[in-house]
Amino acid sequence: MSQSRPQSREPVFRTLELIANGLVRAQGLDLRFTGIQNFPETGGAVLAVNHTGYVDFLPAAIGLYRAGRRARFMIKSEVMDVAIMRFLVNHTKTVPVDRSEGAEAYRAAVDSLRSGEIVVVYPEATISRSFELKGFKTGAARMAAEARVPIVPAIVWGAHRQWTKGGKRNMGRSKLPVAVRYGLPIAVDSAADPSAETARLREVMKTMLLEVQDGYGTHPAGEFWVPERLGGSAPTIEEAATIEAEEAERKAEARARKAAEKSRRGTS
Repeated sequence: MSQSRPQSREPVFRTLELIANGLVRAQGLDLRFTGIQNFPETGGAVLAVNHTGYVDFLPAAIGLYRAGRRARFMIKSEVMDVAIMRFLVNHTKTVPVDRSEGAEAYRAAVDSLRSGEIVVVYPEATISRSFELKGFKTGAARMAAEARVPIVPAIVWGAHRQWTKGGKRNMGRSKLPVAVRYGLPIAVDSAADPSAETARLREVMKTMLLEVQDGYGTHPAGEFWVPERLGGSAPTIEEAATIEAEEAERKAEARARKAAEKSRRGTS
C-alpha cells in the first residue's frame, strides 16, 4: 500500500493533523502500529474501534493518517452547541449523532461511506469501564452492508492510561506505550443478518484484543488500567455494568429535570 500523506486540501483538517502529531510528540507517546497496510487505498470503509478511554480516537486516527487516509468520526450532537466544535465538525466531515434522531446520522454516515470516506464507529457505543469488550451495537455492520464497503476492525490499547472513566488523568509527557492494531478487512454480506455479522465482528476484535494485550508488555497487578482478568483493579464486566446502569439513570434524571425546567420557563 502507498504510504502517501492525505492531500493538503481541507486546511482545517490538515491543521488538526499537525496539532495531533505535535501533541503526541510532546507527550512522548510510544505509538506502535500494526496492520496499517490493511486499509484500502481508496474507497469507503467502516473502521470499528474498541472504546476504553477519552483519547483512544487520536492514535486510531494517526494510524489512518500514516496510511494516507483520513478518519470521519461519528460524535455526539451536543458538541454542536459549542461554536468552535461546530466549526470543526462542519469543516472535517464529522457526523454528529443525535440519539433522538439516529436515522439521520445513520443516513449521513452511509452517504459518507458511499462517497469513499472511512467512517469511524465505536460498536460498544460508550467507554468500557472493565476494558473488556462490551456488547456491540449493529450499526457498523448495517452501515457497511448498505454502503457495500468492508469493516476494518481495530484495537487501541494503552491510551486509556492517559484518560478514562474512573482513572487518573495523565496527559503530560508520559512516554506511555500505545498499541494500535488494524485487522484484515471484513466483507459484510448485504443479505446477512446484522446481528450475526455483528457477533462475527466482535469475535474478531476479541481475538485481536487478547493478542494486543499479550504483546503489549507488563500489566502491573492492581493498576486501575489493567483488567481484572489480568490482575488489575478495573471493575469486572458485571461491576462495570452496574456502574453504567446507575450512571445512565442519573443522566436520565438530569435530562428530565432540564426538560422540566425548560418547560416551566416557556410557560412563565
